Amino acid sequence: MNTHLGTALGLAARHVPVLPLRAGKVPFGNCRACRRNACGGRPNMKVPGPCDCPRVCHAWAAATTDRAVLTGRPWAPVWEDTQAVAYHPGGAELTVVDLDNAQAVEWARETLPTTRTVPTTRGEHWIYRGTMRSVNAVRPDVDIKSSMSYARWLGPGTGTMTELPDVVRALAVKEPSTARPAPHAITAPARAGDCPHRMPAYLDRGIAMAEQRITAARSTVHTTVYRTFLAVLSTHGQCGCLTDTHIERLFTAAQAKGETARHCTDAWSNARTALGM
Repeated sequence: MNTHLGTALGLAARHVPVLPLRAGKVPFGNCRACRRNACGGRPNMKVPGPCDCPRVCHAWAAATTDRAVLTGRPWAPVWEDTQAVAYHPGGAELTVVDLDNAQAVEWARETLPTTRTVPTTRGEHWIYRGTMRSVNAVRPDVDIKSSMSYARWLGPGTGTMTELPDVVRALAVKEPSTARPAPHAITAPARAGDCPHRMPAYLDRGIAMAEQRITAARSTVHTTVYRTFLAVLSTHGQCGCLTDTHIERLFTAAQAKGETARHCTDAWSNARTALGM
């Protein structure tokens, strides 16, 4: 078995969402349309794109614990070109403080609570139990990788992993905006005899099930959000009963899993387009 694939399967078995990286620590796509960056990703860039795939299957959003995905098409041929394995810390309920040189490591030793550490080519990863939003350059040569980010797997490390401390959370000094782009409410008039929501409980139950599906996602969060939006719209979006309040509930659930307001709006718009709304 390919060494990198074996590493990925071992991590996935421990509920750590993983993805393969090609040269330059750049992710592959994990769907047929995006395989080997065919959708337009720039090979020399650390972030692929542009990509119109509604699954947004690059980078952290590709991370999975599904053995069938890791060993099946279209990923099976990718392992031959894989240079490293990455994982989604947020999907594993972890936060990585990425210390990029000796000075950053020295700062961490003087400032942060001890936890599990992993040596990197230039510094160390300090790994805490718990999640937060990912932020680059919180101070010189220090990045935070957790939700909506990936980190290279460099081994299990040493030391006892401790809970994510407030001092690390405080490094993300810029609070995320609470303003959300207004979702497009479905304003199509209900047609006589076609509305399935004569009882409000039917629609409420559907929204609650959608919230639960998003909340339960442990990997491929962006994919889950898009598919859930698609399912809600296909079932409840044609008769005019879906309101801004219902949509806001879905956006709130998605953002609680690390999605940005922009990702939510794009996923909602892509779902509407896919259904011809």
